[in-house]
Amino acid sequence: MRLTIRHTTRYSFESPVTYGLQQLRKTPKTGHGQEVLTWSTTVSGGQKELSYHDHMNNLVELISFEKDAQELVISCEGEVEVADNHGVVGQHRGPSPLWLFDSVTPLTKPGAGVRALVKQVEGETDLERLHALSKLVGEAVTYEVGSSHADGSAEEALSEGKGVCQDHAHVFISAAREMGFPARYVSGYLMMNDRTEQDATHAWAEAHVRGLGWVGFDVSNEICPDQRYVRVATGLDYRDAAPVTGTRYGGEGESLSVEIEVIQQQEQQ
Repeated sequence: MRLTIRHTTRYSFESPVTYGLQQLRKTPKTGHGQEVLTWSTTVSGGQKELSYHDHMNNLVELISFEKDAQELVISCEGEVEVADNHGVVGQHRGPSPLWLFDSVTPLTKPGAGVRALVKQVEGETDLERLHALSKLVGEAVTYEVGSSHADGSAEEALSEGKGVCQDHAHVFISAAREMGFPARYVSGYLMMNDRTEQDATHAWAEAHVRGLGWVGFDVSNEICPDQRYVRVATGLDYRDAAPVTGTRYGGEGESLSVEIEVIQQQEQQ
């Protein structure tokens, strides 16, 4: 399936920005069942300083603000060809060793809630247990838009009993690591069946299964990722894979808007 993606992030400020830098992780990765055919990033109110691949093999673009800017607009656009591999991404590759994905982070640190969840997991094989875990996470944390924040942890989501895709991913990752599976966070794009316009990227989790490699689990939609999913960035948790992170001086009174469009290209007759 060939998908066209447009992603615009617009920052507006009541007072000028004296100095600012943003790290973008918005460019999809070629490989593991997807091929980036075209991709471009344009900036208004700032400029691209450099780009590099980080320790998770994510493409990072560094953007600086123009002096005294009161608006910064970042527009990304491209085409990606995606195959349906039933969630199987394949063997581990990249600069970070596999054992790193056993690591505990502040957002995925297991506590009483995660350990109680793990005790409920049943299944004969690794895949059966991970599918059972995904179902249990979805039952324990009800999907509710606007119910969490970027720094919310797995234990907080379980305690609240509600969250969004980011929270589902963190709980799954924390529990999977507790079960002995290396696990990682994935941010990306998802073509929705009921609409083309969205206001946020999507997130899911991957666990490393012996004999298969990395396998994706989207708790929020109760499936393994298919050809509607475009992988962009991976990490130990949200902080490694966030679409935008940065710092600035000045720029009080910030307002932010995000516009995302993911559509399937029609085949030529």
